[in-house]
Amino acid sequence: MKPPLPDLSGAGQPLRVVFFGTPPFAARILDDLAEDGQTRILAVVTQPDRPCGRGRVCKPSAVKQTALAKGFAVLQPGTLRDSAVVAELEALQADYFIVAAYGLLFPETVLGLPRCGCLNVHASLLPRYRGASPIQAAIQAGDPVTGITIMRMAKGMDAGPILLQRAMGIDINDTAQTLHDSLAALGGRLMLETLARHRAGTLVELEQDHSLATYAPRLTKEMGQINWDQSAKAVHDHIRAMHPWPGAYFDLNTKSEGQGQGQGQHQARRKVAVHPGRVGDPLGPGSPPPGTFLGMADDMLAIACRDRAYLISHVHPSDAKQMDAQAFRCGYLRRLLPGEGLCAGKYACDCPPEES
Repeated sequence: MKPPLPDLSGAGQPLRVVFFGTPPFAARILDDLAEDGQTRILAVVTQPDRPCGRGRVCKPSAVKQTALAKGFAVLQPGTLRDSAVVAELEALQADYFIVAAYGLLFPETVLGLPRCGCLNVHASLLPRYRGASPIQAAIQAGDPVTGITIMRMAKGMDAGPILLQRAMGIDINDTAQTLHDSLAALGGRLMLETLARHRAGTLVELEQDHSLATYAPRLTKEMGQINWDQSAKAVHDHIRAMHPWPGAYFDLNTKSEGQGQGQGQHQARRKVAVHPGRVGDPLGPGSPPPGTFLGMADDMLAIACRDRAYLISHVHPSDAKQMDAQAFRCGYLRRLLPGEGLCAGKYACDCPPEES
């Protein structure tokens, strides 16, 4: 454990800060810093505007929108390795660089610019879940607790010494979105506490135990695919972790419309996004294999997992709008996966007659 860090900013003077961040998580922390009378934000650094949506229109990041609304100068370099960018940052003479989900690597030349160093707000209890998706990793692992770590940035991914940590429970129905919002609020409060301890001369560093480090890689769309051949609890955790992005889904293999039942009929694959539901009842001996559509229970679509049914209230087929489970069962599954064997036992289907 290292001794308290000296206050190099000048007695009674606000800390001079450059803030680095991009998504809504960082924007919430910027909001809190902007309200702190003991912090002076010299500039805000965020990633360049990126095209997004179907129209591929360039949109500013959440941090840029917040910074402009508050009147802060905004920098949007494509890299921090450009000597002109380094010179511009150096000229600001900051006490701290504060970083939250910025998204670009910090070279050592930039780490050494502020007089008191670079602080990072990370959404896990380091050294657990270093990397780009700590919130999703904690939910998918079924962890009961996560938290926020304020660390001093050093060479290596999220490997710097810890300054403050605060734990937070994960509810069984938390999604990546709800937990993100709670952790962002906690991150802002904890960063303000970190700066207050700095000013009081009571901030202490604690080196991480690198042997305990785990990693949470950047998410891809493919990671959303559901594996039904596991416990229903694991399926529930996966769906919650992937909500709202990249979204949990399964591929529905269906007979193409207009094809007969005879030889030569081909299969079409349709992606169906799944919203978080709940774990259903246990499945007894001789139950259908995982991934089987069992029918309806409490107006929810029941799908077999390894041990129990998983119940889903809403889905979003790739070729349609979001719909409730009853509409999906009486439309897609009647039309695309005929067979009354899918609606047996306590999951008996109560669809209206076809002509209705």
